[in-house]
Amino acid sequence: MKQIAIWLLPLMVLTACGQKQAPAEKTVEDIIPVRVMALEQGGVSGSITVSGQFTTDDESVLAFKTGGIIDKILVKEGDAIRTGQLLATLKLTEIDAAVQQATLALEKAKRDYNRASNLYKDSVATLEQVQNAKTALDMATQQLEAARFNRTYSEVRAAKSGFVLRRIAGEGQVVGAGTPVFQVNGAASTGWQLRVGLSDRQWAALKVGDKATVANDAGKEWAGVVARKAQAADPATGLFTADIKINTTGTDALASGMYGKALLQMTGGSPIRVWHIPYDALLDADGSLGYVFAVGPNNTATRIKVTIQGMERDRVLISEGLDSVTQLVVSGSAYLTDNSKVRIVQ
Repeated sequence: MKQIAIWLLPLMVLTACGQKQAPAEKTVEDIIPVRVMALEQGGVSGSITVSGQFTTDDESVLAFKTGGIIDKILVKEGDAIRTGQLLATLKLTEIDAAVQQATLALEKAKRDYNRASNLYKDSVATLEQVQNAKTALDMATQQLEAARFNRTYSEVRAAKSGFVLRRIAGEGQVVGAGTPVFQVNGAASTGWQLRVGLSDRQWAALKVGDKATVANDAGKEWAGVVARKAQAADPATGLFTADIKINTTGTDALASGMYGKALLQMTGGSPIRVWHIPYDALLDADGSLGYVFAVGPNNTATRIKVTIQGMERDRVLISEGLDSVTQLVVSGSAYLTDNSKVRIVQ
């Protein structure tokens, strides 16, 4: 047994040495080769390209004057409507009861007034009692008129010809006074406009009355003019809205919410400076926003948000975001993240 143990001892030592872990290799940070272009201050642009949605200047929300249970909905989304057309009604049981109560109250007020007048003639009632009865009669008359008015507006009718954009409530639903039931527009009157979003610089460069060329995705074009500039930014998007009025005909195929774009010719306001960059430099473009990479100190990449002014055949026009950029990455951007180490190649 002692001989076997002595023979196994060198084997165990060799095995333990074989299990010793190799030293960990040093990780080297990836350095990504990129191509860059030098940027200088952009030139002045006399036009801007913006996008938005077609809408009308007379969109409105229709509702019942009184609350209650919706009895009938007579139109669907997309239906054409005409002025005065009945669109929806309420169940009138409660409303008719209110009219009947007001009618009975008026009849009683009339009787009381006649009785007080006769007693006053016989010197039994006082002048004050007659005057109080007359006041009660006038109040009952006004209450009946109000009840009948509410009865009349316990239905929804179209204020003008147009289309139903949205049906917000349905049959059997309990709604309060003023609760929206329909969203409609007066598109039949051809009052179309393109509502666009503007950056701060675009808003400052544009003024009411500037001419525009508006187009939809189908390639149809219209002449337009800037009719309105918002004086406050939209809190949801941070952009300023502007309405471009266009000249359409009854045969133009347009729908509310349809996408369109416009080329605006600026005649006044603050000039806009733009930078021309290649398409390969732009990443994650969405509407008028996109991202680029610039090479900063110590050869690190910086991701920058930019505003797209427009697009031409072989380049993109940028109006905001490149003021402090001197070296723009034009090749290799897809492999970069913020603060990536880069190596500039020719």
